[in-house]
Amino acid sequence: MENINTLKAKIDTKVTKFVLLSVVTGGIYPMMWLYLNQPKLTEHMKNEFVARDYPLWLAIVTGFGWLLSDIGIAISDDVTVLDLVARVLSLASTVMVIVWAFKAKTALQAYALTEFKFELKMNPFYTFIFSIYYIVYCINDMESELQKHNIIYSKKMVG
Repeated sequence: MENINTLKAKIDTKVTKFVLLSVVTGGIYPMMWLYLNQPKLTEHMKNEFVARDYPLWLAIVTGFGWLLSDIGIAISDDVTVLDLVARVLSLASTVMVIVWAFKAKTALQAYALTEFKFELKMNPFYTFIFSIYYIVYCINDMESELQKHNIIYSKKMVG
């Protein structure tokens, strides 16, 4: 059995730093992080839970939405077709991030169960609301969750 902190060390991301970088980069950093760390996650968890080019497509959809929004604003003060397409692309990128988060949640729970023999409980509401940030938090918190599991399991064995 491997060390539970190996995945945490591989991605090497503190949640506070992640959120702050997301704010100062205007939301670009999570896509960069996903592009850099998706291969590490799938390789380490031995689970190809999304396609390798998923982060690239997310960046394309998001970037194209931003581009069309800027063009729409430059062309007219009224709502144009470009603005509507930009909104659809923005919604699509949001859905893509949420889908990624739920697939990552499932893969992370399966990884914890198979490698460390404990059920990693992850809140679906938090997964939906905080998506990538919550996944990073859960990866960083796996050691304490395993310790809680071991304490509870030990108490059940004694009692």
